This record gives sequence, C-alpha cells and structure tokens, in this order.
Amino acid sequence: MKQDAHLYLLPRSGASVPGRWAEAFPKGQAVVEKDLAKRLAVGEPGLTTLWISTDLAGWVDRVQTLGGSARVVVLSGAPERDEGLQAMEAGARGYAHAYAVPGLLQELAVVVAHGGLWLGPEVLQHLINRTHDALRLRPAPASRPAAGGALASAWARLTTREVEVARAVAQGRSNKEVADLMFISERTVKAHLGSIFDKLGVRDRLQLVLHMAAATESASPSSEPAA
Repeated sequence: MKQDAHLYLLPRSGASVPGRWAEAFPKGQAVVEKDLAKRLAVGEPGLTTLWISTDLAGWVDRVQTLGGSARVVVLSGAPERDEGLQAMEAGARGYAHAYAVPGLLQELAVVVAHGGLWLGPEVLQHLINRTHDALRLRPAPASRPAAGGALASAWARLTTREVEVARAVAQGRSNKEVADLMFISERTVKAHLGSIFDKLGVRDRLQLVLHMAAATESASPSSEPAA
C-alpha cells in the first residue's frame, strides 16, 4: 500500500521550501507547476497532499483547480481570517502558518488525511458562528424525527464531562480556553475530544457543530449522558 505523499508547489525553479515543512516531511518533495500534473498522476488518488503558499501568484485559482486532484493545504506567512475563509471557500482542506512547528504541520496532515478540516482558531470560530446563524434562520422542519433516534443514542454514549467539552468547543473555544474553563489540562481536553469525535463519528470541530445542531432538532444532547 502506498503511503501519503506530500508535494510543495514552488513559485519558480530554484526556490526552496520552508525549513520547518522540510523537517516535518523529510520524504516530501518540491515541485514546480509545469511538472505538477505529472507528479499528481504518479501518486495514488486520494493519497497526495499538496501544500500551496499564499506567496504564489494566483494561489486561489490553483486551489480551486487542484482541489479535485489532491488534498490542498494553504500556508500563509501572515495568517488572518479573511484569507483563511478565502482558502476554505476555494476548496482547501487546511490553512496554517507557513512557519508552524513541524509537529503541528504533521498533526494537520493527519487531520486532512482523515477527511477533516484544519483551520486557525479565528477562522474556525467565524465559521462556527456563521453556521449557527444559518441554522437559526433555517425554516423549521414540517415534522421532527422521533426522540431517541440514532443522534440521541450517540450523545447518550458521551460522559457528562465529554458533553461539557463538546458544548464548549462548539461555541468556538480553543483547547486552552476549554481547559481553563473546566480546570483541566489541555492534554485532557484533547483526550476528551478524541473520544467525542470517535463516539459521534465526526472528524473535526465544524462537523461537531453541525452534529450538535442536528441532535438538538431530534433529541436534546443533555439527555442522560453516560456516567
């Protein structure tokens, strides 16, 4: 079985990739645009992550064009909300600082490889707020699903603490903010989130928000969580 491949799109021949990216993906390869189609064709579909810098002229067009051939991650030297939203709307699966530490870049790669989205906290919170607004404006369904369905059953598998963490995260709070709010460590928050994602079958925070909205329509998420 082929392993995930990481390609970094260079703006021109002779340019170099960020040192931390090279450290995070020692087997990753730099590629210029004229060779990109050939390199993508060599990789197994669904296993290639393409990293694009916002320093690249026309980067938005490239994200839109290449998003169907690879998982695209956008790296920015100065991340900010509007740019992050632009990257997501173009089809990027991730958006992060170009000089993030190698461990964070590796974690990002794992998330997008499993179908999740990786966003900066400001972009994530904005999307969560927009999602809440859209859900509030959505017309009420003609008939509601019966309580106690699959969504309610999934929430019932969460512990009381996991429900509290899920609600806090869905409000846009970072792991550190949740940890401070609940007087626990960030490592414990991450452990709870891993369990929550697994039990609910979601891949990231945004999917968690959507799941919570659906659960609210069918059955209250606070109903009898596990001890």
